[in-house]
Formats: sequence, structure tokens, C-alpha cells
Amino acid sequence: MRTVFHEQLDTLNENVADLCERTADMMRLATEALLYADLEASERVIDRRDDVDRLCAALEGDMFTLLARQAPVASDLRVVLSGMRNVADLQRMGALAAHVARITRRRHPEIAVPAEVCGYFAEMGRIAVQLALDTKSVVREGNPDIAARLNVDDEAMDKLHQRLFAVVMNPEWPHGTTAAVDVTLLSRYYERFADHAVEIAHKVIYRSTGARRD
Repeated sequence: MRTVFHEQLDTLNENVADLCERTADMMRLATEALLYADLEASERVIDRRDDVDRLCAALEGDMFTLLARQAPVASDLRVVLSGMRNVADLQRMGALAAHVARITRRRHPEIAVPAEVCGYFAEMGRIAVQLALDTKSVVREGNPDIAARLNVDDEAMDKLHQRLFAVVMNPEWPHGTTAAVDVTLLSRYYERFADHAVEIAHKVIYRSTGARRD
């Protein structure tokens, strides 16, 4: 019976890893849509959010079924509950990528952000995608070295977020209030996407090693 239970846990874990990759792809496509005012790409991201939501709901249902049928205790119970929280983080990551795509759609055919900050968002998009993919590796392998690397990228994302805020708040900002609001919201979406990815990775490492996030 316990063998079956752990096989089911492995399947659920693999599904979580798959969702990490899906959200990485969503943010990659959302960033391309943002930087090139690509309406078709933004629509694809928004459509994919529905897919992620359905997968998350199905995965949560599987976890509740596992709790009801197997009645896990101690460490096994923590694994299932941690998995539920990871699914909630991943659902939010999908939503954040869709938020980026919606701003692109709203400003089409114009590029939603001024040219002078496009480089910031290109780098934020790159970091966000890498964080989600590294989180996928942590979920599959439980490698604390990869989790530590996520901390470095998360700090880089935070610094970019701070720099963009400073740019927007500069009294000489020439692009008006609407652009300032868009830039601020977009920066926040990327920063929160990164935070959710890192949170997943650290829950996985804590579950397997007992080591808390620094």
C-alpha cells in the first residue's frame, strides 16, 4: 500500500515539475509579446492561463483524493500539503504571465513600455523564465545547489524592480502617467513571478533536508 502511495506522490511531483515548465513558457512568450507588441502571442498566453488553471484544479483534486484514501501521517502528510501550496504558487505564476500579456493587448498596436526600459524587461523576462526552469529541476531532483542559485537570480530580479521604480519616479520621466503605471505594474508582475518560483524551490528543499531559506 505504501509503495502505491509513494508512486502516486512521484506522479504528482512530476506534474508539479511540468507546471513549472508551462509557466516558464508562458512568461517567455509574454515577454516576447510585450517587447514586440505581438498581439497573437499575448492571446496565446492568456489562453494558456485557462489550461494552467484546469491542470492546477485537477492536481489539487488528486491531492485531496490522496489525503482521503491514504490518510498519510507525519512526513508524508507534509509532502502532500506542501504540494498543494506549490500548486497555488504555480497557478499564481500563470496568472502573472497572463497579466503581462493583457497589458500588451491593451496597448496594441503600440509597445506597452517606452524604448528606454525595454532592456530592463528583456532581462526580467530572461530571469523569470530561468527561475521557473530551475525550480522545475529542484522539484525533480531536490538539488540544494540549484535552489541556492535561485536566490542569486531572485536578488537580481529585485534589483531590476528597484531600478525601474527609480526610473519611473524620476521627476524628469517624460512618458506620462499611463506609461508609468504600466511599467510599475509590469515590473511588479515579474518580481512576484520570481518570488513564487523561489518559494516553491525552498519548500521542496526544506521538505527534503530541513534547511530553511536564508
